[in-house]
Amino acid sequence: MPTLIKAATRIEAAGTPPKLIDEYVGRVNSGHDQLSVAHMRSPSGWSEPGQTPEFDEYTLVLAGCLHVRTQTEELDVRAGQAVIARAGEWVQYSSPNPDGAEYVAICLPAFSPDTVHRDQG
Repeated sequence: MPTLIKAATRIEAAGTPPKLIDEYVGRVNSGHDQLSVAHMRSPSGWSEPGQTPEFDEYTLVLAGCLHVRTQTEELDVRAGQAVIARAGEWVQYSSPNPDGAEYVAICLPAFSPDTVHRDQG
């Protein structure tokens, strides 16, 4: 039987200025650890520490532009485009453009503060 997710749970975000994270499926909102689905809205100038997560992250940009930096390249992922960041690879996300970014992030397995491994400082 299908399960209706009636609303998301607002999650505290890393980075500055603060972005909005609304988790629909995941450890917090639905109790799932297999995967997480979250709607993100990051303002212009937002940046978070680099990370080396234990999960794959699939990101679909709905509006604006998400800047993705790895150890070997930098990408601008625009509305209508997607990017996959693989588990175990260092990645850093930001939204430097004036319109910020709105996107959906799907993590497999689900996002967890214990498995994201953010850079210190």
